Amino acid sequence: MEQIVFYVFAAVAVGSALLVVLQQRAVYSAFSLIVCFGALAVLYFQLGAALVAALQVIVYAGAIMVLFLFVIMLLDPQAERFGPDRFKKTALAGLPMAAFLAFVLLRVFPAWSPRGSGEPIGSVEGPKRIAHILFQDYLLPFEVTSILILVAILGAVVLVKHRPD
Repeated sequence: MEQIVFYVFAAVAVGSALLVVLQQRAVYSAFSLIVCFGALAVLYFQLGAALVAALQVIVYAGAIMVLFLFVIMLLDPQAERFGPDRFKKTALAGLPMAAFLAFVLLRVFPAWSPRGSGEPIGSVEGPKRIAHILFQDYLLPFEVTSILILVAILGAVVLVKHRPD
C-alpha cells in the first residue's frame, strides 16, 4: 500500500510540476505549484521526515505561495474572473478526490486515524537542532532572505503603480 501511495503522489508531483511550466496563465501555474508542494510534503512524510513535510506545507505551500499569488493578482487583477458555474464543477470533482485522499492517508498512516497508537511521529531532537542551526549559526542569511522577499513584493507594487493603463 505504501508503494501505491508513493507512486500516486510522485505522479501527482511530476504532473503538477509539468503543469507549472505548461500553463498559459500565471494563476494556474501558481495553483499547480501548490499541488506539487503538497505532493512533495506527503512524500517527505512517507520517508519519515515529518518535520520537513510540515515545513514544506507551512513555509512553501502556505507562506511563499500566498506571496506569489498576491503578487500575481496584484500585477494582473483582471486575469481571472470566475463564474458561478466554474465553482460547481470544481466542487464536484474535488469531493471524490478528497475522500480518496483521506482514505489512503488513514490507511497508510494509522497514527493519524482515531484507532492509531497516538505516539508522536519523529523525535524532538531534530527540530531543536534545526532551530539552533537556523537561528544561531545562520541567523544573518535567514534575515537577509526575509528582507529580499519583502523588497520583491514592494518592487511588484511599485511596478503596478507606475504601469500605464
